[in-house]
Amino acid sequence: MPSGRVYLDANATEPLRPEARAAVIAALDRLGNPSSIHGDGRAARRLLEDARESIAARFGAAPRDVIFTSGGTEANVLAIHGLAGSGPILRGATEHPAVIAAAGDGAVILPVDADGLIDLTELPARLAAIKPTLVCLMLANNETGTLQPIAEVAALCRAAGALLHVDAVQAAGRISVDLASLGADSLSISAHKLGGPTGAGALLLAPEAAARLVPLLVGGGQERGRRGGTPALSNIAGFAAAALAAQPETARALAGMRDAIEAAAIAAGGIVVGGGGPRLANPRLPNTTCIALAGVRAESQVIALDLAGFSVSAGAACSSGKVARSHVLEAMGLGTLAGEAIRVSLPWNATPDHVTAFAAAYRVMAQQMRRKAA
Repeated sequence: MPSGRVYLDANATEPLRPEARAAVIAALDRLGNPSSIHGDGRAARRLLEDARESIAARFGAAPRDVIFTSGGTEANVLAIHGLAGSGPILRGATEHPAVIAAAGDGAVILPVDADGLIDLTELPARLAAIKPTLVCLMLANNETGTLQPIAEVAALCRAAGALLHVDAVQAAGRISVDLASLGADSLSISAHKLGGPTGAGALLLAPEAAARLVPLLVGGGQERGRRGGTPALSNIAGFAAAALAAQPETARALAGMRDAIEAAAIAAGGIVVGGGGPRLANPRLPNTTCIALAGVRAESQVIALDLAGFSVSAGAACSSGKVARSHVLEAMGLGTLAGEAIRVSLPWNATPDHVTAFAAAYRVMAQQMRRKAA
């Protein structure tokens, strides 16, 4: 059995990979600003461009169309504000809060079913009626792990003359993510969700979107004039190293451990949401499960498991100290369960012992919470 705490909140942030740590440390010793023309500057520039080429190759974009940002939030905001213009925006009901905020109150919401999936049969009519400039749809949901049919959506958007932005922050490194294959116009990724450092991310653009993008941060002309500011070179180096290390083939091995957690939770009275449990019908991230315990507040579950030595969450880790009803689960029509579900997301270094220990802790927690509620 594991000693010490067990970290099962990878969708909030992954543990730093050793390859990323080594790359960050090496880059910290690199003197020079990538924008300087002297030898030290050119060496720093080479490191930056090597990272750009690595990210581009890993995720199916041209190097010139990879824009480094401070993280996934900035990449999403840059895409939305830089591509939508004054036209209507259509977004999924279960998007990350960063996308929801950037799209604004005027965005038209695309509903989802009980498993968090959009209805492809209804999408053409919505596109025709709304005529959006930009459609925003995440590849993998951060709370349930549900995967959207992005390639099919991209084809429909293209036929309707709309650009498609895809938030791939949770998907990158866990499943195959390729901008060209998906057919999206823009795609956001984040270093720390791959096992890299915080403070680095990227927006990847298809050629048409690259030509249309309006910069959000202007300054010294960095990133081909599309994102001003001196790049965080050490973080970007760690980002590239983590992206190479985070291979979907390895991540798939986590699916068996996820399934074991779900089976144990169901046996203890939990309810797996988002296409898991008995259905197992919908494609999901291999590391993610969302489990509701009817009648028990999510916050109470998180606290009880935390006291038992397990780090899990109750949704997106974007509002410090806040545990509220999940807008994702509400959009899925789950009613009161939206405030009674926790997210368990396995990190890249999870082990079967972690799963066994968590299953036992969950069973105890569920029993204790039911006694208190009785």
